[in-house]
Amino acid sequence: MPKIAVAIIHGIGAQKPNFAEPMRKELTKRFAALIEGLATRPAAELVIEPVYWAEVLQAEEDKLWACLATGSRMNYKALRRFMVNFAADAIAYQPAPRERNAYEKIHQEFARTLNRLAAAAGAGAPLVVIAHSLGTVIASNFLYDLQKQTENRRRRFLPAAVRQTMAATPLTWGETFTAFYTFGSPIALWSLRYREFGQPIRVPSPALAAHHPHLPAVAEWINFYDPDDIIGYPLKQLNEAYRAVVTEDRRVNVGGALSSWNPLSHNAYWTDNDVTKPIAAGLARLWQRANGL
Repeated sequence: MPKIAVAIIHGIGAQKPNFAEPMRKELTKRFAALIEGLATRPAAELVIEPVYWAEVLQAEEDKLWACLATGSRMNYKALRRFMVNFAADAIAYQPAPRERNAYEKIHQEFARTLNRLAAAAGAGAPLVVIAHSLGTVIASNFLYDLQKQTENRRRRFLPAAVRQTMAATPLTWGETFTAFYTFGSPIALWSLRYREFGQPIRVPSPALAAHHPHLPAVAEWINFYDPDDIIGYPLKQLNEAYRAVVTEDRRVNVGGALSSWNPLSHNAYWTDNDVTKPIAAGLARLWQRANGL
């Protein structure tokens, strides 16, 4: 029985290697309950791996903050540190004309995660990507590069370092990419870099039907956003291409008493019922369709 492979990628700020653990537990519990009785070990049908890229940039960001904060009188230091985390992550990630070091290293981490998923879930397992904040931009860029490379193998869209990291499996090369769940996404802001706000990735992968003919029917891209989150935005209204690819911009109210009504909601999506419940339902539908149930 095909398992479902899930990659979870974090966003801005200082993160720990186990950042995805609360969401992993919540999704696994909900998913297992939804397919109970259909599999001997329901929880084992879902394989989740984190894309942990914070270490690529954290040391330099800490050094930058130490330089800025030493010997200078600044107000709103906590807010400034948040801005340094967000702006520094975003600026450092984008490739410069002659410098792609951070971009390549972060995409290598993504590739390593997909390698692990292919080994644990199966080389051709359906792939789902869940992404938060700047992680939505990273995931979109990485998958876009994969799709372009698959379309035109004569040109090199993927950096050599990333290609050399990737295992030769359909999952690792994004061919089984089926669903995309984004929350707190600044992709709309990134679209300013492109004419007419650019083109989104394709969901599902154009190659999916060759591996799983029945799965394109359940493919989806749900973009969750909280109106109080000043970093996350809806996507369908950007242009016709986004309107066609994004299944739904879902407005949610995430967080508790201290965060649900203000910009702190940006970090409150991870285990909120408004987010985990529909994602788990989508994973269960995907698993059932993949297994002919």
